[in-house]
Amino acid sequence: MTQHPTPNIFHFVFGLREQNEPFHLAYFLCLNSCLMVNRPDKVYLYYHYEPYGRYWDLIKDRLTLVKVDHISLVSNFDYEDKYIEKNFTYAHHSDFIRLEKLYEYGGVYADIDTIFVNPYPTYLFEKSYVLGREDPIQCQKTGKQQNSLCNALIMSEPKGEFGRIWYEEMKGAFDGTWSNHSTVLPQKLSEARPNLVHIEPKRSFYGYMWTREDLYRLFEGCDSDFSGIYSIHLWSHLWWAKKRRDFSNFHAGRLTEKIIRNVDTTYNLLARPFLPIEDSKTSFFFSFSRKKQGGV
Repeated sequence: MTQHPTPNIFHFVFGLREQNEPFHLAYFLCLNSCLMVNRPDKVYLYYHYEPYGRYWDLIKDRLTLVKVDHISLVSNFDYEDKYIEKNFTYAHHSDFIRLEKLYEYGGVYADIDTIFVNPYPTYLFEKSYVLGREDPIQCQKTGKQQNSLCNALIMSEPKGEFGRIWYEEMKGAFDGTWSNHSTVLPQKLSEARPNLVHIEPKRSFYGYMWTREDLYRLFEGCDSDFSGIYSIHLWSHLWWAKKRRDFSNFHAGRLTEKIIRNVDTTYNLLARPFLPIEDSKTSFFFSFSRKKQGGV
């Protein structure tokens, strides 16, 4: 078997805040689609509070579970934006943990609100470090537009030099905002050290952006062309809560097995092959046969 600089192992981070609800179907579909599409040698899931519930029970035995501590820099940080402090510090812990684990093991990191579509091509595993382009973002402090490399999907060889530099500089760049350390900093580093990182076009990992129009296309529209799309980040923090409507009228309560099986939307078409199926004895097992839908 040919060995590539980036190994075919995957890393996910979840459970960095207390678990008050069962593990959601969307997260199960992320992990099951990863296993079925990419056939990884190993899948790590790093957690502080272990998930629970039916969908967790269905998937956990196929994962390598690793309990991790919170990041002291994040825990001790004096946030100016108390909304971010209350709701999103878990994401900041994850920003550091993902880089630590990728540097140690190499492989592919993905946010757990991802759906995997087509296998990552071999040439990506031959790169020392891979990030994907997202649309320019607005700086929370200046209001100016900035180029951005999203950290929801990262590929790295073990001891990747770009990841080492990013992690070291991230400690100083961390200012409590969503993006300065996590997406703006790698953009700046890529401009200074372009030889250390390969940048994929946004269609590869972010074919549907965080705009209201794209979230509508993903969850309520019905696209069928998935060529050139390897995985899709769902931007779930922008629409998960039913009461939040600034980015989408969609919410997590509409991600159910019944709706995914019976309503044709872009996401549902992609997720449907990875649903658990029920046998006559009401036990659940996985279907490893994949239907051809569009470019899948």
